[in-house]
Amino acid sequence: MSQEIVLEVWGDFACFSDPAGGKVERMTYPVPTPSAARGILSSIYCKPAEFYYQITRIEVLNPIRYISFKRNEIKSKTGDTPVYADEDRTQRQTLALRDVRYRIAAEIVPRSEYSGTTAQLYEQALRRIRTGKCYVQCSLGMREFVGYFEESDGSRPPIDESMDLGLMVYDVFDLHDYAVRKKTQPCLSLYHATMEHGVIQVPPYDSPEVLKGGTAC
Repeated sequence: MSQEIVLEVWGDFACFSDPAGGKVERMTYPVPTPSAARGILSSIYCKPAEFYYQITRIEVLNPIRYISFKRNEIKSKTGDTPVYADEDRTQRQTLALRDVRYRIAAEIVPRSEYSGTTAQLYEQALRRIRTGKCYVQCSLGMREFVGYFEESDGSRPPIDESMDLGLMVYDVFDLHDYAVRKKTQPCLSLYHATMEHGVIQVPPYDSPEVLKGGTAC
């Protein structure tokens, strides 16, 4: 029988934007992407050389509400050259979500090189979740939108709302590629997301429902 990690996350604000757009304005998806959900779990417990998280289900527990505001950002990319914020500052509009709460279900998929047992990985992940430990503070799409988490008891029902969300970002990296490099190699994948009564079923990464582009994917 397959195991699952079921986590509830919440926060004041969230912004799950398309990485291909939003260079001028950031606009959020109505719900989290599987990539964002995987990032939340990875901030709590992550060993890329041993396993990866397969998100199986995302449930929306609070009504979908939006908020719009302007944020100060810098126009240049950060790197080895210093950036002076006062000289490079610009204001950009952000369309975000407010008062969010989600239930995320995921499976742990061990790598072929992993020599331990899957039960050990689940035990370590659940122990960290139950004691509130994380490598970095989890965020809801953007670093400044702090997220809080706890193991779900399943008592909160999802919202009674259904919608066709269209093509949505599945992930921005190849889940099978865990090599450490000086520069990351993005590998964008998409899937057709639908929400039925507040529940979004997420197909496996290797499923034909997940559209991958480029030879690296």
